[in-house]
Amino acid sequence: MVTQNAEKIIEKNDTITRPPVVVVLGHVDHGKSSLLEAIREDFRITSREAGGITQHIGAYQVDHEGRKITFIDTPGHEIFSAMRSRGAKVADIAVLVVAADESVKPQTIEAIGQIKKAGIPVVVAINKMDKPGANAQRVRQELSQHGVVVESYGGKVPSVETSATTKQGIKDLLEMILLMAEVEDIRADKNVRGQGVIIESFMDAKRGPTATLLVQAGEVRVGDVIGTRTAAGKVRILEDFQGKDIETASPSMPALVIGFLDAPRVGEQFRVFEDEESLRTHFPEETPKETENVVTLDPAARVVNIIVKADVAGSLEALEEVLRNIPQEGSVLRVMHYGVGEVQESNIKLARSASAHIFSFRTKASAAALDLAEKEGVSIQQFDIIYELIQAVRELLETSAKKEEGRKEVGSLLVLAVFLTDKKRQVVGGKVLEGEVRKGVMVEVMREGEIVGQGEIANVQRDKKNVSLVGKGQECGLAYEGAVSIQRGDRLQFFTG
Repeated sequence: MVTQNAEKIIEKNDTITRPPVVVVLGHVDHGKSSLLEAIREDFRITSREAGGITQHIGAYQVDHEGRKITFIDTPGHEIFSAMRSRGAKVADIAVLVVAADESVKPQTIEAIGQIKKAGIPVVVAINKMDKPGANAQRVRQELSQHGVVVESYGGKVPSVETSATTKQGIKDLLEMILLMAEVEDIRADKNVRGQGVIIESFMDAKRGPTATLLVQAGEVRVGDVIGTRTAAGKVRILEDFQGKDIETASPSMPALVIGFLDAPRVGEQFRVFEDEESLRTHFPEETPKETENVVTLDPAARVVNIIVKADVAGSLEALEEVLRNIPQEGSVLRVMHYGVGEVQESNIKLARSASAHIFSFRTKASAAALDLAEKEGVSIQQFDIIYELIQAVRELLETSAKKEEGRKEVGSLLVLAVFLTDKKRQVVGGKVLEGEVRKGVMVEVMREGEIVGQGEIANVQRDKKNVSLVGKGQECGLAYEGAVSIQRGDRLQFFTG
């Protein structure tokens, strides 16, 4: 047998049989995590998640009659499309879970598409057979309408009727997975340095950057130099999925690694290197790990600035995806900064300067950040369930849109000079471009087409004398109060309401 490898052609005697990696896909609340819990009773997945919904990719390894199977449990809620897709790309076999009392749902159809795209074999678990109204035949029939034809309907896809509650079909499901693995002849190159994929990463407050990886070839050992395109380090601690210390992680084994200098991106490939010089040669350029959502805005648009922090990279990825698609009628959402880990003082300072709200998902704010936020009047909202965070952002946009209805545009000015800069006060000079400027109006500071902050005009002068207003085409001096500093060339947009 000859197997195609990313680096070379390898003969069968250079490979070893490895456990199958199985991805579990399906609609929300169809029982994916409950099935895994039934398989591995002493590792309760669902109970560890807020709201009973799995919100991270996790990898778990079980032993059935002396043979191991690695399961990747993926979230089922609709906003986790990217995470589910990533799970399918690293798996050998898919288990498509469909509830017998609900049948095919939107994420079921999406999962079918991902399985087909990944080109991996699938076994259907018709779950919740203990529920009233369970109808396995209906599930099989509806699946056939979406190109998944089970064996009893003349197709090639095996199906197993299961119940996580009664344990019906659990043994049959495991045996079917192992049979499919034998047919697929799943193997790994044993003569290469360790390599695989990053399943999850996060910043541990006590242990630093932490990554969960899935080994696909070779081995990863304590002391190895390891790297991805965005992060590198030396393996200091290696743990299995149950948190037990191990010295070596072999193919198909999920393992937690402590030793990266930064948290790597989820979904990227990792490799073990001979030394740090080899790593630098292979990955000569660094890729930014945290993103900033930069958009060019209509000067008349009402902008809502937010900062998003999350516990792990996978959560952040899901948040980016859904926030990008939130309807923005009347107000424009701008994410100033995405980041992994605790809310820090630097986040508070950015929020203060940009009049931004901070949203954190399953992560806290440091004590110093909380003190600074209270002092500066910066809002921090913390959430444990992701769709509650999304709803809060929607409500913020709606509130902003309502305020917009009472807003009245007064005028605009081009800043030609900055005369004095104090802590939260400046004196600037400029030319009125449209309308007028007068004492007491609100002002948005625009820089290169983007709103960077907001404040108030405390005083207006012309020819060094206080005046009530200055009209279009005239030059004047302004006393401005606000958190963000005005720069020469900025455009000031004046409004009331």
